[in-house]
Amino acid sequence: MPARQKPAPTAVPIHEIVSHRWSPRAFDAARAVEHQKLAACLEAARWAPSCFGEEPWRFVVCDRFADAASWQCLHDCLPEKNQSWAGKAPVLILACAGSLFRANNNPNRWAQYDTGAAAVSLCLQATALGLASPQMGGFDAEKARSAFAIPAEYTPMAVMALGYQTHIGELDEGFHALELGERKRRELGEHFYAGAWDAPFA
Repeated sequence: MPARQKPAPTAVPIHEIVSHRWSPRAFDAARAVEHQKLAACLEAARWAPSCFGEEPWRFVVCDRFADAASWQCLHDCLPEKNQSWAGKAPVLILACAGSLFRANNNPNRWAQYDTGAAAVSLCLQATALGLASPQMGGFDAEKARSAFAIPAEYTPMAVMALGYQTHIGELDEGFHALELGERKRRELGEHFYAGAWDAPFA
């Protein structure tokens, strides 16, 4: 079925890849993500900017159609509420951020910022390919660390679900209001300042 569109009501025109990116939760459990499309999403993340070109991110990709055991391990790190919808996604991805620079083992305070940039790049490429890519902060990070033997210098940051949308009727009713609700953001000047703190950009 065609992806359900929910473009952002932006204050000024922006590129449709950005305005059309949103976080639907109704996934087609029977439809796999093609390997080439999955690789393209990861390639987009690979080319995200990072401090000193460090590329501090690590993504653990768990494809139910290719490796059901790893997918189940990551699924089991989610709380029941997120399992109820993300359990239909064919791909779950764990994003982790390194804490040290490789060259000298000094702390890298930009790593989590950079990992977020890589995740956004992945999401935008997914949108371009007709895929949905909602992200979750709600997961058991220590359980994930243990399940995937994540080294101590890496912090599990988020889990992303990736796949194709399906009809909202396949989603638990408790999520329907979120799925169908209006997309909103605060006014631009509330968070974006012109030359001084709290001076609204207009």
